[in-house]
Amino acid sequence: MSNKTITKFFAFVIFVAACGAGCAAFHTDGRSVANVDSDRSPFGKPTVLGKIASDDIIESSGIAVSKCQPNVFWTHNDSGDGPFIFAIGPKGENLGTWKVQGATNIDWEDIAEFKDASGRCFIYIGEIGNNGKKHSEQAVYRVGEPVISPDTAKSDTKSPLETDAADAVKFTYPDGSLNAETLMVHPTTGDIYVLTKRHDAPSSVYKIKPEFGSTVIAEKIAEVKVPAVPNGLLTGGDISPDGKHVAICDYYAGYELTLPANDNDFDDIWKQTPEPIDLGDRKQGEAIGYGSNANTLFATSEGKHPPLIEVKRK
Repeated sequence: MSNKTITKFFAFVIFVAACGAGCAAFHTDGRSVANVDSDRSPFGKPTVLGKIASDDIIESSGIAVSKCQPNVFWTHNDSGDGPFIFAIGPKGENLGTWKVQGATNIDWEDIAEFKDASGRCFIYIGEIGNNGKKHSEQAVYRVGEPVISPDTAKSDTKSPLETDAADAVKFTYPDGSLNAETLMVHPTTGDIYVLTKRHDAPSSVYKIKPEFGSTVIAEKIAEVKVPAVPNGLLTGGDISPDGKHVAICDYYAGYELTLPANDNDFDDIWKQTPEPIDLGDRKQGEAIGYGSNANTLFATSEGKHPPLIEVKRK
């Protein structure tokens, strides 16, 4: 979503006390401070690890932590950029730029990583943005994770490296064209989850079978609302490596859902109440992802040289 549209939409003050802990006050400058109850929040205070160094990253719209290479993070720009993915280090340093072969960036909104049974890692990219609801069909790209080396840091969008050819699963919604900014991949099943972005209602959760090379119909399985106004304005998310937690975010805060103990049906997680998380000062937050386990979350923001933020479980 463009900064102009966001500024116009949020150019007033909203505060609804009835929404309780986690509500956000939206100010005339388009920013807010989430009302996070530190006693209830599952995570502690945010820490800024560094700032994203690459001048080519101006709208970090998603973040994924590598499951195959330590201290490697993947991000991408929002709509208007080429089909590039960027590797960054644990302090935001530039590790390389790749052009995704066989893909186009109409409105990329989120990124995820999946490690298959053979130990190979793949990056999933959500071509899921649809602000004007003009597109009836959308896609999730899958590409093998590139290998980082000292030489890859020399690449940029003017002289990018190239990935392998991407696969795609195209999909439609059963109930018309929708806009979404949240993409997740289950760490065991490989099922894909897309959560819609709504100004006027809770977010809808759709499950997509990873049938790459095909066009499928997404299955609506749940709705999620966060303790904020609007309550369905979700902009990013991730599933923890153990499959027991889901982290989602809006522009101003993060939220975590936790599967009850001894419950082995992952989709029951959508019935749980989201607990707010303080993600710190983000100009426009659209990216959140778990680290190598469920005890660490990372977040970024749109804007040039945004912070790379870490929060740890208490």
